[in-house]
Amino acid sequence: MKKTEIDRDDYTKLIIIGGGEDKKADKEILKKVIEVSGGKDSRVAIITTATNYPLEVGEEYKRIFYDIGAERVEAINIRDRIEANRKQFYDTLSDVSCLFFVGGDQLRISSILGGTSFHKRIMELMKEGLVVAGTSAGASMMSQIMVVEGDDEDAPRKCTIKMAPGMGFLNGAIVDQHFNQRGRIGRLLGAVAQNPSTLGIGIDEDTAIVVNKKTELEVIGSGVVTIVDGMDIEYTNISEQFPNEPLVITNIKIHILPTGYGFNLVTRKAILQHEEKDKEEQK
Repeated sequence: MKKTEIDRDDYTKLIIIGGGEDKKADKEILKKVIEVSGGKDSRVAIITTATNYPLEVGEEYKRIFYDIGAERVEAINIRDRIEANRKQFYDTLSDVSCLFFVGGDQLRISSILGGTSFHKRIMELMKEGLVVAGTSAGASMMSQIMVVEGDDEDAPRKCTIKMAPGMGFLNGAIVDQHFNQRGRIGRLLGAVAQNPSTLGIGIDEDTAIVVNKKTELEVIGSGVVTIVDGMDIEYTNISEQFPNEPLVITNIKIHILPTGYGFNLVTRKAILQHEEKDKEEQK
């Protein structure tokens, strides 16, 4: 990885996109990816492992990133764990400033890349300033625990979601995508009920969270981010017994945050626009 001076402790480390990002008009979110990855000096590697159409999807993002000013863009399609442990793919990470994971099937990402030399190298380079971005399935896989499937648009029920280990780029949270567009509040509530110490983050289409090293996130894009905090849950009937019963949860917190607002994943408090303005005025 080409060394870049990091003189702030809050540099961007993750951009997590809820899918359906604008690729034709303003391209606000994808422009942000290039901006925080070095602008005209950005070097992007597109990871197409999640999709069944790696050539087509890779070429689409290559064209877009070049159009909005990236210095170099390449697509990497790792098809199995044998390839993920090969030195040639490990070495491809040595000179990139951003990894961008496309959508598709998040289980393909975690089952093919998880625990491999490629995965371990990503974790090492993130400490040196590598930006990791992902959309749709590439968003879900960011957390240590990820939602694989569940009932959309239904009332929450006790055991109707399937979860699996993710890639662990984001600690202490479960990410769901296409959130309000597919009515996924019920399944995120179920995920948090099973893991009450873990924040649930639901990201709308054409919306993203930009997470910095201090574990603060900022919302960008046209939709909202829904954050479910189950730390203070007083009662839930979640269990494997009678799994199709309606889910009961009491005293759960929900934050709804549009563009310009933020959230501290450590203190579990929203960052409001007027608070940010006050900080800037005090500098």
